[in-house]
Amino acid sequence: MGWTVSAFIGVGYYSHEGIVIIRSTNKAKKEPVLQKDFPRFVSRLTKNTVALILAGGRGSRLKQLTDWRAKPAVPFGGKFRIIDFPLSNCLNSGIRRIGVLTQYKAHSMIKHIQRGWGFLRGEFNEFIELLPAQQRISELNWYKGTADAVFQNMDIVRNHEPDHVLILAGDHIYKMDYGEMLACHVSHAADMTMACIEVPIEQAHAFGVMTVGEDGRVLDFTEKPTENPATIPGNPQRVLASMGVYVFNASFLYEQLIRDADDPNSDHDFGHNIIPYLISRYRVYAHSFKDSCIGSLPGGEPYWRDVGTVEAYWSANLDLAKITPELDLYDTHWPIWTYQEQLPPAKFVFDEEERRGVAMDSTVSGGCIISGATVRRSVLFSNVQINSFATVEDAVILPDVDIGRHAYLRRCVIDKGCKIPERMVAGVDRTEDERRFYVTENGVTLITPGMLGQYPHQIR
Repeated sequence: MGWTVSAFIGVGYYSHEGIVIIRSTNKAKKEPVLQKDFPRFVSRLTKNTVALILAGGRGSRLKQLTDWRAKPAVPFGGKFRIIDFPLSNCLNSGIRRIGVLTQYKAHSMIKHIQRGWGFLRGEFNEFIELLPAQQRISELNWYKGTADAVFQNMDIVRNHEPDHVLILAGDHIYKMDYGEMLACHVSHAADMTMACIEVPIEQAHAFGVMTVGEDGRVLDFTEKPTENPATIPGNPQRVLASMGVYVFNASFLYEQLIRDADDPNSDHDFGHNIIPYLISRYRVYAHSFKDSCIGSLPGGEPYWRDVGTVEAYWSANLDLAKITPELDLYDTHWPIWTYQEQLPPAKFVFDEEERRGVAMDSTVSGGCIISGATVRRSVLFSNVQINSFATVEDAVILPDVDIGRHAYLRRCVIDKGCKIPERMVAGVDRTEDERRFYVTENGVTLITPGMLGQYPHQIR
């Protein structure tokens, strides 16, 4: 049976082999409403899908933040790690069979997943499997590309007998109902479906850019174009970019991975090789992120961030301290799950004229002590101690940081475990900061333990 849409006003029923998914709409305007206002219905589509999260990359543009951890393991948002977002999207979407493909310095991420994501029950056919590069196909090669990473674990995926395989990047911040994308995939009788989002043309060089027909079929695809990217018809300032979120029919994916593995001229990468090959030969469709984004502000753009640079990482974290952030972490209908440390509440001490512990327009996590210090427009992760007379402004302070008395930090990212000396100043004199630390083009200063002569190998 194919997919059909009922004539009921306000509710669309998509049926496939007796499965029903309900999507609610605004009866007056006949537009989709925020999904958090309505219950989600887990279908056989999501239950029979295996998700593979590609989490093996270093993320070199984050500079020293990824010297001792993979990019998906980088802390984000006060208490999470980046990989918690795709993992939470899977769980909230009803996808509970997940493989995490790791490679570069994965110890902290593996430990985080073991501690925080071990609640799925194998007897219910639920799991999160860690799939490190282990030379399963050849003793000479680690993962050579994104497609090769999946190919090397194809026997494991096959053993789970999924109908569909959902492939996700492990290093983006967003909230998405993958069940909506799976429904789109099946309704088009597609071989592959790609999630897409509109981005400014200036950013096209960082994405795979596609051209889409009126029926949603992908007509052309260029990975990271260096010039003249295809723009959206009628909007020459924006392009349609791939989010690195793909749905494949499982048997079709196996065929294409085997074909690609046998090609000696391939880089074995989805963006560079697999997708361009498929466009003209098979049914490849686009799925707009607008149709499955969760919790964006009314009238705003769907929230999706690639926090791949120090400046983007700093900015996305500080956005969370705004009065009304674009990313709602307080949404109980689509929560972001993580490993919860058992920590005491944050504490603010001293109330003297020149020595008052305060934090304004900031987020402060458990275990923090602001002892006679001032914090403005900042994000403090767990177990941060800021000592008397210190000032922190527009800063992202990762866990287990100790900031000495009279220190002044402005427009900074302070890595986990840093011990900031008394009276140290950063974020004021760019020349001085560049001598000791890493400074972005727009003046955001990154400070790590190694830069302070401490012990970078202890960072987790």
